Amino acid sequence: MNGQTTATGVHIEVDRELCFGFGDCVDTAPNVFALDEGNVAIVTDPDGASYDLIVEAAQNCPVDAITLTGPDGERLYP
Repeated sequence: MNGQTTATGVHIEVDRELCFGFGDCVDTAPNVFALDEGNVAIVTDPDGASYDLIVEAAQNCPVDAITLTGPDGERLYP
């Protein structure tokens, strides 16, 4: 699954073209992100961590492959 929405309405999207599989998001929020068989990040459980930890995981991505969008469509990160 590429993009998933949390119970609070925040949409988490991983750009599979940008992701190099560094795994920093997985290290930060292992209950939310995982690397698939192609070594690309995926969202496994959008509610697996707090909003702040999900933002931290997105910020830790060295290529900004993770986009967070609010329930109103406003881009939250990056």
